[in-house]
Amino acid sequence: MSQRINEFDQPIGEDVPDWTAASRPDHTPIEGQYCRLEALDAERHSAELFEAFSSGNNAGLWTYMPVGPFETEQELRIWMTGASQSKDPLFYTLIEQASGKAVGFASYLRIAPEHGVIEVGFIAFSPRLQKTRVATEVMFLMMQHAFNTLGNRRYEWKCDALNAPSRAAALRFGFTYDGLFKQATLYKGRNRDTAWFSILDRD
Repeated sequence: MSQRINEFDQPIGEDVPDWTAASRPDHTPIEGQYCRLEALDAERHSAELFEAFSSGNNAGLWTYMPVGPFETEQELRIWMTGASQSKDPLFYTLIEQASGKAVGFASYLRIAPEHGVIEVGFIAFSPRLQKTRVATEVMFLMMQHAFNTLGNRRYEWKCDALNAPSRAAALRFGFTYDGLFKQATLYKGRNRDTAWFSILDRD
């Protein structure tokens, strides 16, 4: 890409002609072949999610999450009640089409429509969902919605730099590694260096 120079002999970014802000996501359901994304709802989803999170090999499920583990359904329900009212992060429950059951949650966050930037994160895949075509479709649907429906220019993925499975998943889903932000945040009483990944609309 050739570099543009302004009248002061300084390099400047490319023009973005006729830019209009992206739309903000809402809780309109997102339908796929294997899954459906709908608004996180404590009353409707807490029992199924607690069962899903408690089944199978869930060791380490909450290590890199800012919440959890949830020892009881009531604990999960209390967190979900607050999370369901949030606009950023905006949470979705992940419904497996075959069973109609809730099997995880995910969100859009750091939503900046004026810049066309949005992040996918706060992702909790239950053991039933991990490494399945349902999980892959969830990520595809959220990416497609962010670009094609909402009109974003940049789609981000961030994780604890020590979370090797999350870093591998970002690359598998087509994200490019952007770099490391050291001492970016704190959670659960410990430091987090954050690895940044992104996909651009032109990708």
